[in-house]
Amino acid sequence: MWLFRAAIVLFTINFVKCACPGVVSRKAWDAVSPVHVEYLVQPVSIVIIQHTVTPPCTTSTACVNRMQSIQNYHMDNLNYWDIASSFYVGGDGKIYEGTGWLHKGAHTFGYNSKSIGISFIGNYNTNVATDAQLDAVKELLRCGVEKGYLAQDFHVVGHRQLIATESPGRKLYNVIRRWPEWLEDVSSIKN
Repeated sequence: MWLFRAAIVLFTINFVKCACPGVVSRKAWDAVSPVHVEYLVQPVSIVIIQHTVTPPCTTSTACVNRMQSIQNYHMDNLNYWDIASSFYVGGDGKIYEGTGWLHKGAHTFGYNSKSIGISFIGNYNTNVATDAQLDAVKELLRCGVEKGYLAQDFHVVGHRQLIATESPGRKLYNVIRRWPEWLEDVSSIKN
């Protein structure tokens, strides 16, 4: 009986720890269950910012539809276990849970087991991130540190710094380079 109560307490603590305010859960956007799961070692010290290069979404309904479409593409066409990134940022200013804080994603080959991937929905070579989107990401990062998912001294990098890609797009890349967590020289984390 004692062991059962201890398990309930641990489950409750981990459940409470998982939630960050304002994040649209997988259940809320009707995500398909992953085929397989691998866990990240916590806390993570690298956050990779990228973009989806899909049409943007500006309403909650459109963003839910876009999330479902992205997940379907990743699982059905690319044979990923789940949607690729840890979190997605909609044009509605909301954060959508992808693989989340705990599960390894498939967002950046060679870096998935040691990073969180945050993808802005849209093409940020042409789109400009709104203040609502940027503020939502900053709040997510603050929450990640507070809850122990991100290291206190975590770094933010652009997808293009690690692999050959235009992601996160020229306009978004110029914005994140001014963030205090920005890591210009990625030689210390580069594979």
